[in-house]
Formats: sequence, C-alpha cells, structure tokens
Amino acid sequence: MSASILYDAPGPRTRARNRVYGVISTVAILGLIAFVVYKLDDTGQFQAELWDDYEYTDTHQRIVDGLLTTLKTFAIAAVLSVALGTVLAAGRLSDHKPVRWVSTVVVELFRAMPLLIMIFLLYAGIFTSDPMWALVIGLTLYNGSVQAEIFRSGVNAVPKGQSEAAYALGLRKTQVMASVLIPQAIRSMLPSIISQLVVTLKDTSLGFIILYEELLFVGKAFAQQTPPVNGVYAFIPMVIVFGSIYILLCLALSSLATWVERRTKRSRKGSPPVMVVPGAAVAADSTGGSGA
Repeated sequence: MSASILYDAPGPRTRARNRVYGVISTVAILGLIAFVVYKLDDTGQFQAELWDDYEYTDTHQRIVDGLLTTLKTFAIAAVLSVALGTVLAAGRLSDHKPVRWVSTVVVELFRAMPLLIMIFLLYAGIFTSDPMWALVIGLTLYNGSVQAEIFRSGVNAVPKGQSEAAYALGLRKTQVMASVLIPQAIRSMLPSIISQLVVTLKDTSLGFIILYEELLFVGKAFAQQTPPVNGVYAFIPMVIVFGSIYILLCLALSSLATWVERRTKRSRKGSPPVMVVPGAAVAADSTGGSGA
C-alpha cells in the first residue's frame, strides 16, 4: 500500500540528531529552572516565615473573595462582549452602507485603543465611584470588537454556494443568516470565541490599576501588608500563589476550547446536514441527489 507524504521520512542519522537536540533542550530548560530556583532561594524568597500567613483562615477568605469578584467581573464582561460582538458583526455584514461604516469604525477604534488606557479613562471620567463597571465596560468594548471580527470571519468562511442556494429558494437575508450561515459557522467559531474569553479572564487583572478589589489587587495588597522577613517582602510567594490561580482558571477555559474543537471535528464526520426552509426541504442523500 502506497502513501504520499509532503516531506522525506527522517533516516536513522536524522532521528539520532533529533534525539540529541531533544536531550540538549531538556537539559537547558531544567538548568534554567534550577538557576531561577537557586536565585530565589539565595535572596531569601523561600523563607518559611514568608509563607506562614497563607495558613490562616482569614487569608483563605480574602483569596476566595478576590476570586469570586474576578469570576463575577469575567462573567458579566464575557456575556456583554459576546452580545456586543454579535451586534457589531451583524452591522459589518449589513447591506446598508451607513450601518456597515459605523460598525467598522467602532470595531477598529476599540480594537486599536490599549485596554489599560480605556479602563483608566472610563474610571476617571465616568465610573469614578464604581470601578467594577469601568473594568467591565472596558473589557466589553475591547473584547466585543475582537469577537465581532471572529463572528464576521466565521460567517464569511461559509462557502458562498450555501447562501446562493438559500436565496434561490426565496429566503430573505435574515433567514439566510439564521437558518443557513450561522449554524454552519458556529462550529468553526466556537474555539476562537472561547480562546478570546480566556483573554477576557486574564484582562480582569487590570482592575488593580483602578483599585478594584479583584484577585490581583487582593494579592498585591496582601504582599504589601505582610511584614518583611530579614528585609525580604512576600511578593514572590504572592506571585506563585495568585499566579497559579490565574493559570488554573485559564487552563480550564483552554481545555473547554480544546474539547469543543474535538467535538466539532467529530460532528463533521457524521451524516450530511438537512436544511429545512419555509415551503421546501433540501437534503443531501447518499447518491448526491436532492429531494423536496
């Protein structure tokens, strides 16, 4: 049985060379990690006294409160950014030039503006007494603009023959979008949507700039309030503890994106979809014909 490949299969010498490269890379990475650990230990960052406060119930409660605040902010910003992205994507796909132009300006403006500056402006100019909404609106405007491009690209990636066939059946554009394009595009868009939600989750940490008591703000305040031990402040323990929480949250969302992508690929291997429209039904059968 013959098989075609796009590159030559590695020979014995190449495989041996690749193994050597792998061993060297592993040793280099382990050496770098050992050097970092040594320097932290040499500067007193691993003194047991720096970690004592993490054993107290009050510390645990402060961490939980910061985590819940972060998750609450993320949940609101995630829902609003997806909703805004849907509206802006619909505007950019509109047949009306003014609507399309306004949507394009909004998307490009908020995608280009640095998120930190946007959050600070919202806090200083509008939400001076409520930093949560300054953070939420900033995250919504930025991530909603990015989500809009994801939605628009997903819809445009559907083969044009699908929409042309739907228009030939007499459907209006709204029906074509809702019944034909979006159901097919959602499969390819979901992993990117969830990946952008991971970015939204990480960006909630910018709330500490406007003194919003999310997870990073709690960690920074906790490190500053912990008395130094032998002249060493507890910032590295704070980074390790609170950074690990952020990493675990982002890994959970990334795992969800990977699972969705695998499920999507498996579903594509199933039977051909059936499109049901008002007054007609078009289905692909095993011989390639169609019925109504």
